[in-house]
Amino acid sequence: MKIIVCLKQVPKNDSILRISETGDWIQDRDLTYEINESDAYALEEALQLKEKHGGEVIALSLGPARVQSVIKEALARGADRGLHLEDPAFDKLDAFGIGAVIAAAAKTEQFDLLLTGLQSDDFGFAQTGVVAAELLGAPHATIVMAVEVAEGSMRVKRELESGYFQWVTLPSPAVLTIQSGINTLRYATLKGIMAAKKKEIKKLDAAALGLDSNVLAPKQQIRRVYFPQKTKLTEMLEGSPSEVAAKLLDRLANEARVF
Repeated sequence: MKIIVCLKQVPKNDSILRISETGDWIQDRDLTYEINESDAYALEEALQLKEKHGGEVIALSLGPARVQSVIKEALARGADRGLHLEDPAFDKLDAFGIGAVIAAAAKTEQFDLLLTGLQSDDFGFAQTGVVAAELLGAPHATIVMAVEVAEGSMRVKRELESGYFQWVTLPSPAVLTIQSGINTLRYATLKGIMAAKKKEIKKLDAAALGLDSNVLAPKQQIRRVYFPQKTKLTEMLEGSPSEVAAKLLDRLANEARVF
């Protein structure tokens, strides 16, 4: 069983965020990074499936040279090899562009299962895995809480609203987006860290993936990022107690709409 796991490198939750000089995103030069939370659970699920059914786990990450640390951590935890998608053309891709690049890379492998996290901690689009599945022509399921693999198919448990769940059967190959908390994360051992140094990390750029500028052209653009302005407005209601109560009730019902 060949499983590809998509891992995104995101700023740590305790990072101090500063808006960049261009005003369209945050400064990245002073940030420290880690594996996106739900992607880490996707990696753990892939490793557990490999332990149950055998096969190979491939850690895939898109981004500049620094994302190799994410791939190396995955290799230290037990992934077999890595794919690093690096190209200046991949900078500032939207969810569709990232999904297109992942789909192109996945096509170079005869995979049985492609796993992503439910959503990233920075953009939070929750669309990358779905887009990749559509471009691959593969069935997909989102917000997955459990995976049971059978011969040529799999049964997955999806989280719905209001505490409800849904079991879905999918043929293989398939794409799943994994919810955080699906399993218990493992840590890299010293033996795993030493073994990771001998494992392959293959680099692929836009040319190697056969992607042109039309595919990578953004469908969505962030024009401005800003901190909300803190403002407040105090209005004094005058009149008798009954008049003030009536005015307050009117404001709550028609302006604040809390009733």
